[in-house]
Amino acid sequence: MAQLRITEIFYSLQGESNSVGLPTVFVRLTGCPLRCGYCDTTYAFKGGEWLELDTVMEQVAAYAPQYVCVTGGEPLAQEACLELLVALCDAGYRVSLETSGALDISRVDPRVVNVMDLKTPGSGEEEKNLFSNIERLKPEDQVKFVICDAADYDWAREQLRAWDLGNRCQVLFSPALGLQDATQLAEWILRDRLNVRFQIQLHKYLWGDVAGK
Repeated sequence: MAQLRITEIFYSLQGESNSVGLPTVFVRLTGCPLRCGYCDTTYAFKGGEWLELDTVMEQVAAYAPQYVCVTGGEPLAQEACLELLVALCDAGYRVSLETSGALDISRVDPRVVNVMDLKTPGSGEEEKNLFSNIERLKPEDQVKFVICDAADYDWAREQLRAWDLGNRCQVLFSPALGLQDATQLAEWILRDRLNVRFQIQLHKYLWGDVAGK
């Protein structure tokens, strides 16, 4: 039986992506090979508890959810994440995967919605982007840019154009909390008439920067 190293399993509102606001069970896997400067889940880098896949599924089922989000850390850093995603889809949940874009998504179950970052220069991890993932994106997948400043915005706008992302999948622009003013980012998007979805981290405005929310 597969085992996964789990930081937390909790029930909350989805704070970002195109399912924002929907009640969702989050399965947060432990560990991440990246160290983004704005990371808000550093507590998931280490620790956690090893759980059997059946135990994870039981804990998820206890909430009777419609939506399940597998996140981290970087969930794909654990090989058993792929098996977890299959099991969640087989159980009938609407499953999303939040991934950094640094690891190959080609083996992810096609029923899963990939919410994949492209790391901007301001993240400090731009060189980790695995751009070959872009060719594997489905129309229902989402690419997320966390914008730290004007230079990040310009970079993200160029990636949007260079990869024709707006015609591949949904694109999300999000201000890095405490670094980029949200209103200013919204105004840039409108000025340039970008085909992207602006988003803020809803859970941060509701509950602050706390674990389990």
